[in-house]
Amino acid sequence: MSTVVAQALHVFGLRSHVANNIFFFDEQIIIFPSGNHCVKYNLDQKWQKFIPGSDKSQGMLALSISPNRRYLAISETVLERPTITIYELSSIPCRKRKVLNNFDFQVQKFVSMAFSPDSKYLLTQTSPPESNLVYWLWEKQKVMAIIRSDVQNNPIYQVSINPQDNTQVCVTGNGIFKLLRFAEGTLKQTNFQRGESPNYLAHAWVSDDKIIVGTDTGRLFLFESGDPRWETNIMVKEPTSSRSLEIIHESESLIEFPPPSSPVPSFEQIVATAYAHHMSMPQVFAIAAYSKGFACSAGPGRVLLFEKVEEKDVYRESREIRIPTDPQSSDPSQSDKQDVLCLCFSPSEETLIASTSKNQLYSITMSLTEISKGEPAHFEYLLYPLHSASITGLATCIRKPLIATCSLDRSVRIWNYESNTLELFKEYQEEAYTISLHPSGHFIVVGFADKLRLMNLLIDDIRPFKEYSVRGCKECAFSNGGHLFAAVNGNVIHIFTTTSLENITNLKGHTGKIRSLVWNLDDSKLISAGTDGAVYEWNLSTGKRETECVLKSCSYNSVTVSPDAKVIFAVGSDQTLKEIADSLILREISAFDVVYTAITISHSGRMMFVGTSVGTIRAMKYPLPLQKEFNEYQAHASPITKMMLTFDDQFLLTVAEDGCLFTWRVFDKDGRGIKREREVGFAEEVLVTKTDMEEKAQVMLELKTRVEELKMENEYQLRLKDMNYSEKIKELTDKFIQEMESLKTKNQVLKTEKEKQDIHHRERIEQLLDKQGRELQDIECCNNQKLLLEYEKYQELQLKSQRMQEEYEKQLRDNDETKSQALEELTEFYEAKLQEKTTLLEEAQEDVRQQLREFEETKKQIEEDEDREIQDIKTKYERKLRDEKESNLRLKGETGIMRKKFSSLQKEIEERTNDIEILKAEQMKLQGVIKSLEKDIQGLKREIQERDETIQDKEKRIYDLKKKNQELEKFKFVLDYKIKELKKQIEPRENEIKVMKEQIQEMEAELERFHKQNTQLELNITELLQKLRSTDQEMRKEQQKERDLEALVRRFKTDLHNCVAYIQEPRLLKEKIRALFEKYVQRADMVEIAGLNSDLQQEYARQREHLERNLATLKKKVVKEGELHRTDYVRIMQENVSLIKEINELRRELKLTRSQIYDLESALKLSKKTRPQEAPETALTKDMASISPTMRLSEQEETGRIIEMQRLEIRRLRDQIQEQEQVPGFHTIAGVRLPSLADSDVDFEVHSK
Repeated sequence: MSTVVAQALHVFGLRSHVANNIFFFDEQIIIFPSGNHCVKYNLDQKWQKFIPGSDKSQGMLALSISPNRRYLAISETVLERPTITIYELSSIPCRKRKVLNNFDFQVQKFVSMAFSPDSKYLLTQTSPPESNLVYWLWEKQKVMAIIRSDVQNNPIYQVSINPQDNTQVCVTGNGIFKLLRFAEGTLKQTNFQRGESPNYLAHAWVSDDKIIVGTDTGRLFLFESGDPRWETNIMVKEPTSSRSLEIIHESESLIEFPPPSSPVPSFEQIVATAYAHHMSMPQVFAIAAYSKGFACSAGPGRVLLFEKVEEKDVYRESREIRIPTDPQSSDPSQSDKQDVLCLCFSPSEETLIASTSKNQLYSITMSLTEISKGEPAHFEYLLYPLHSASITGLATCIRKPLIATCSLDRSVRIWNYESNTLELFKEYQEEAYTISLHPSGHFIVVGFADKLRLMNLLIDDIRPFKEYSVRGCKECAFSNGGHLFAAVNGNVIHIFTTTSLENITNLKGHTGKIRSLVWNLDDSKLISAGTDGAVYEWNLSTGKRETECVLKSCSYNSVTVSPDAKVIFAVGSDQTLKEIADSLILREISAFDVVYTAITISHSGRMMFVGTSVGTIRAMKYPLPLQKEFNEYQAHASPITKMMLTFDDQFLLTVAEDGCLFTWRVFDKDGRGIKREREVGFAEEVLVTKTDMEEKAQVMLELKTRVEELKMENEYQLRLKDMNYSEKIKELTDKFIQEMESLKTKNQVLKTEKEKQDIHHRERIEQLLDKQGRELQDIECCNNQKLLLEYEKYQELQLKSQRMQEEYEKQLRDNDETKSQALEELTEFYEAKLQEKTTLLEEAQEDVRQQLREFEETKKQIEEDEDREIQDIKTKYERKLRDEKESNLRLKGETGIMRKKFSSLQKEIEERTNDIEILKAEQMKLQGVIKSLEKDIQGLKREIQERDETIQDKEKRIYDLKKKNQELEKFKFVLDYKIKELKKQIEPRENEIKVMKEQIQEMEAELERFHKQNTQLELNITELLQKLRSTDQEMRKEQQKERDLEALVRRFKTDLHNCVAYIQEPRLLKEKIRALFEKYVQRADMVEIAGLNSDLQQEYARQREHLERNLATLKKKVVKEGELHRTDYVRIMQENVSLIKEINELRRELKLTRSQIYDLESALKLSKKTRPQEAPETALTKDMASISPTMRLSEQEETGRIIEMQRLEIRRLRDQIQEQEQVPGFHTIAGVRLPSLADSDVDFEVHSK
């Protein structure tokens, strides 16, 4: 790559026909498209940062920013293919997050885009004839839904998503207004259009289900859930009236307008419509909602603000904002005749920004609109006036940091590249084609359609002082010294002096239009290039051509010369860069499928820059490389027209047909002779005419006198105001004294009323206390009677419990005897079983260790699958988290309401607690009596607890024995089952693994063989290429020899023709023929040359035939090898697919076997639990459920029976297992993988414990 680097510094320009072309990143930073970049511009600090377009992009079509301001989506066309690039704005510098360029549906370009409220989804609309509406989950590049918006090929201008709901979508276009909802993977229309639909140009969401929509006839509609609710017509009044717009018809509305922002569309298809409709029917190109209502464009140069009327619940026009007339324009009335295409409010709604059809940016602070209530408010330029058409001329100077540009918008602008500001600007009646700036920075020469004008750059104006009758001058240039300037008139170059302003010479010679002029360093020569394919170097002292190079097949676009004036560089329509010296083309360097439109070289001679027809610039070092060694940078969205380096080689300036001017900082990484130290700083002098100075002095004197008069008037007015205010203060003091006296009387009356109320409340409290005392006495009597009754019941129950205890003791003795016998039998039986199982376990463990490697491989595969599932689950729960956060916010609002209710309830509770405390004091007395009775009850309960504890100890022993019995049964069953499964699965697995390993080894051997064959073929191809190159060189030599021989034959023919003239004079004829023979024939070499030529031709033919045969055989070999490779790759791919299918089937079978094991285990546990419940209940007639000791005694009675039932169950299960082993269908499939070793180890440890 080249070591020459260019960094974009600043851009002057806007691309207004990009959809949604202006928005705020935060309160201070705006984003807008310019050239082939998106620009982040800080309004306070005035810096710019660039987000470049994609490589080989043909221009941006639409933009969209996410609601959280983190992502920016850009729609482009790259190599005739539509592309959507999403950038992450939060990173510095902005980086590409995702690129959407592979589409399963037909698409030409994306004309509108919108992000969802949570920034996860992206809605895109394609252009007709497809008109597809696509709903993306853009992070995963997944199309969630796609639907055709329109069938009749009508243009669609804007799409958007409800700012409160991800699933609701709005689409507007010519005769199209659709509301759609995303559900179950499709977009379904929820509204239906009735009658003829107008041409809807723009819309904005103003609440959850309400949309404001504008048309091309100046009508505004409000739709709620797709149904019209409110309508307004905007009409333009006569120009003489103070207000140019009025609201004609307004229907009743019940809609409120909250402040969600709305995306604003681009209307490239309809901006070019006739302006005849504008005066009667203003077109609503843009709508933006804010907290008080909404703003909308209302015809050329006008914006209306609508606010809600609270009483009537309708909307009225509150403010009018106009684009101001420009005094620098040749026709000031035309400056406000530009359509507002996009509107955008700042996040705090303090600023409104508008972009127009003439590539201008305007802003206004909303507080100013409120001040100017009577008259319309006016926009101001956000940056400075920008070019609105193709820039045709570019120039810079030495003494000042100025750039001069002219454009087809009939304007001339002077920029300052040091402060990045617009110094001067003026519009004219005719189009400007070319411009040149004097090295001093005080004069410019501009070529207009009618004349060539030489103009002064004054402090605040551009004034012509000399005009030349040169019509349609397309190129002009001041000399480096500034004493001359050249101007092109068709195919003639006029040279003028800047001292006498006279035409000193005319340079004629071109047959086509001259496209480029350049002076050499010492101004002694002028180089020109034109459409006739000629590059001429003119000597100004003689007025004649010194060198010339003509190539009629190429139409030259630009030319430049090296600092030493020895080499000329030219670019043209033949996609090459030509290096010309001494009338010969030394080298032609390919442009690689683009046309170079501009070229410039640094004053140091080390750097060269070229502009292309696709808007990019290429930086390369000089001398020029043979290979593709250059840095290419995205710059403009259309062909570059001019480019130039500043005198100190620090800045590169480029302009293009898109109306944008870029400044680039350039440097060489090697750092060789690039930066020049300026001996003298930039000049600060400006030109001012004497009349202007006198006028300004006169104006200053008048203003001073006016200031003095105003001071006198202000002092007089202040005295009058002081007098008025002193009188008003006296009146107010009298009023306040009277009001104070009246308030004192009211206060006394209120005090007397308060005393009366206090007496009334005291009487009321005394009555309540008496009433409460009586109620307490009645309650005490009732409680005493209830206590006596409860004590009698307690004694009866105590007698019953003694009887029951005796019965249960008898049952326990019987159970102990039976239990001891059963336990002895079981222990003997299970000890024998345990010994058998331990031997089997040891064998199984040895087999299992062999399977560990296989298990680890399967484990890795499972872990990868689980990782994918975890990521999916993660995204799912992140969505849930956001939903929970939203519900949390709602709950917070509800808690606020509940807190208010809670505080009011607390006050009531405090009042009640005061009453309760009085009652508690009385209750304490009663509790003392109750405690004495409770002590007696506790003594009795202790006796009962001691007896219960003895019963519980015996129950625990029984429970422990039951547990041991169950664990042994489970352990036995699991081991039996696993041993069978392991035996079945180990053998087929090992066989399959062996087969697979053999297949893998065979495939690896085939792959190695293919690699060797490929390397051998590559070597053969390189050898053939080298042979071809050598034959090409020989061919060129032979062609050169052939040309030499032809020249020799031509010379011989001319000499022979001269000899024929002497045919009448034999003596002279003989002498001439002898001289001719001596000149052209060498006797000694005659025979040798003839022999050599025939031998060389034979050898050449033989070598050529040999090479052609070799080439043919090699081509056949390559074709055969390619076919073999294809068949082998197809076979390997098929085998891989079959193996993957087998792996998936094995996984499914593994899951099935695990579920079967789990079902069997759960069935065993359930059968053991249900058996005790089926045992017969004790034949107790009374309801003893509330007494815990009785329940425990009933369980002890049944322990013997339970043990017998468990024995029978174990036998029954053994019989079932043996039967199922004999049934062939019950066995698991041989291909099922083993259960995980970790699980089986854990089970083993649990059972052993």
